[in-house]
Amino acid sequence: MSVVASQAVRDHERFRAEALRLAGKRAFRARTFDVFDPYTGLRVGTVPLASIDDVETALRHAAAFRSTLSRFERAQILERAAALLRERVEAASDLITLESGLSKEDSRYEIGRVADVMKFAAMEALRDDGQSFSCDLTPHGKRRRVFTQREPLAGVIVAITPFNHPMNQVAHKIAPAIATNNRVVLKPSEKVPLSALWLADLLYEAGLPPPMLQVLTGEPSEIADRLVTHPLVDLVTFTGGVAIGKRIAERAGYRRCVLELGGNDPLIVADDADVERAAGLAVQGSYRNSGQRCTAVKRMLVDKRIAASFTECVVELTRAWTYGDPFDEGNRMGTVIDEQAARSFEARVSEAQAMGARVLVGHRRDGALYAPTVVDLVNPSMRLVREETFGPVSPIIAFDTIDEAIALANGTAFGLSSGVCTNRQDLIARFVNELRVGTVNVWEVPGYRIELTPFGGIKDSGLGFKEGVQEAMKSFTNLKTFSLPWE
Repeated sequence: MSVVASQAVRDHERFRAEALRLAGKRAFRARTFDVFDPYTGLRVGTVPLASIDDVETALRHAAAFRSTLSRFERAQILERAAALLRERVEAASDLITLESGLSKEDSRYEIGRVADVMKFAAMEALRDDGQSFSCDLTPHGKRRRVFTQREPLAGVIVAITPFNHPMNQVAHKIAPAIATNNRVVLKPSEKVPLSALWLADLLYEAGLPPPMLQVLTGEPSEIADRLVTHPLVDLVTFTGGVAIGKRIAERAGYRRCVLELGGNDPLIVADDADVERAAGLAVQGSYRNSGQRCTAVKRMLVDKRIAASFTECVVELTRAWTYGDPFDEGNRMGTVIDEQAARSFEARVSEAQAMGARVLVGHRRDGALYAPTVVDLVNPSMRLVREETFGPVSPIIAFDTIDEAIALANGTAFGLSSGVCTNRQDLIARFVNELRVGTVNVWEVPGYRIELTPFGGIKDSGLGFKEGVQEAMKSFTNLKTFSLPWE
């Protein structure tokens, strides 16, 4: 186990023992499970395997606590956390790379984003979120004034996060909760729990009262159902797969759910586009984070008149996209999360190839390493593009007309994000108005955003509720209205 990983686990175990003591239960060493480096296969950490009893203890411990932190105090905690993160970039990125296989380039970038989340949440904690208006606006109005204020939820927030951004996905749940004085029980992906534990310890160091954040590491099959159905839980926020998200929605019942469920995002390249610029965006959007982003470029929709030159550029840039040992500074891409995932991409590309698609570069696998891969002559009916392929694959689909491009873009079950490459204002207006997605980025990858950006999708990508610091803070609070006589 790495020094960073072992310290994070030891510190968190001390807190869990204290939580058990305060709950009147005897502390004992929990069952454990191992965390492995996808590149080497070596064990990098061992963490507790939470039980139903642990869920009960954590939720009751959280529910019994009521934060009295002022806006200033909450902002200071988040500011200190951001500052500590920026001092410890290498330690934090090492941990992400160890347990996820993401390249150092990608994990360093992720730490910068996490620090931004903390910074923005600190800013928003200081913002007056109330409104007011007069009541004497109509003939039957009165001389009164209406005010609103936002309050933390009465119950506990349960946050469940995926593997692809081991620390940033966690930050997007935790930071808005801290900013709004809520309490969170976090269940990170069992594939990358060490980063969540490390971030929790950093927040405690920054001054966060431990009952405001508890981390439960374990198997979803054992503890997830109790987490989302417990009567002390007011809200479940989940990022992950569609099937699990819909299952959570069914089980959660009469409580708030914020679901971010993935995507099948297109990059649409019109015939007026600068081909080299568009190809650069396409490749970046496909291979950053090993292609494991819900907003990665999953389909490249290209006007037939420029498809050949665009494809040639994409192939050239893909050949130059280095991959391998994630700790090798010369590699832009590391592994995917595990060998099973890599095998699934390999199988989908082979299936598409058997149906008439053409592999132009890549399609090589070694354990959890899967080479950046370009496939053209792709048919929309192929599983490679009909479903979400969560890895470094660039499928190219040519279209004849803008009507066809829009139909192709909208022709999947997902509706998260999109990128468009054109300078024509009429086409931009059409894409913004006609693409059935949560975000349209012009001359950018589908995944572009800052941490304040409202983010979320429709259809099988989500229920239309947005994440991003500001929107999450709205979801994590109740709006109270009151009125007063006002002369």
